[in-house]
Amino acid sequence: MIAYLAGKIQFKKNNFLVVIVNGVGYKVSVSQDIFLKVSEGESISLYIYHHVREDSQQLFGFESFDELSLFELLISVSGIGPKTALNVFSTAGIDDIKSAIINGDASILKKVSGIGGKTAERIVLELKNKIDDISNLNLLKSKEELDVDADAVEALISLGYSRQQVRDALKSVEPAVKDLSLRVKAALKFLK
Repeated sequence: MIAYLAGKIQFKKNNFLVVIVNGVGYKVSVSQDIFLKVSEGESISLYIYHHVREDSQQLFGFESFDELSLFELLISVSGIGPKTALNVFSTAGIDDIKSAIINGDASILKKVSGIGGKTAERIVLELKNKIDDISNLNLLKSKEELDVDADAVEALISLGYSRQQVRDALKSVEPAVKDLSLRVKAALKFLK
């Protein structure tokens, strides 16, 4: 099984990368966030989930072991395949996803293509206790903080910024800033 790859990006298209490691090219599916951050010719290191089926094998790449662990938990839920689980990472950051699950808030998961309301609720129900084991509880957000961030993301996207730009800007805003309008203003400083 392949667990980790470090090499150069030879090619990128449709949310997958071809990573060259010692002359061998590996096709690795990645989240939209990773895909948008990297360029051809750039070096990259990824933790890998090697998905083996009867008729195919696929590699899914993650920047951190925490992302890989959360991905493995997501695909353990009935009805969630690897591609859908990968889409979860394009919707929100890993700490926000964990926070939402621990708080019993399925709203972030409902925004993911391929996950409906019932499936989102099932993910929260099945993973709530399992997330505690892999999370640093000090980094997690309350339901109110998640709601403010979700509203801030939507407000900034409506101004024409990409989801990735907005999420990066909000990560730079001081956690002590809790008010929606102040968070949006502070994020705008990082976006200009």
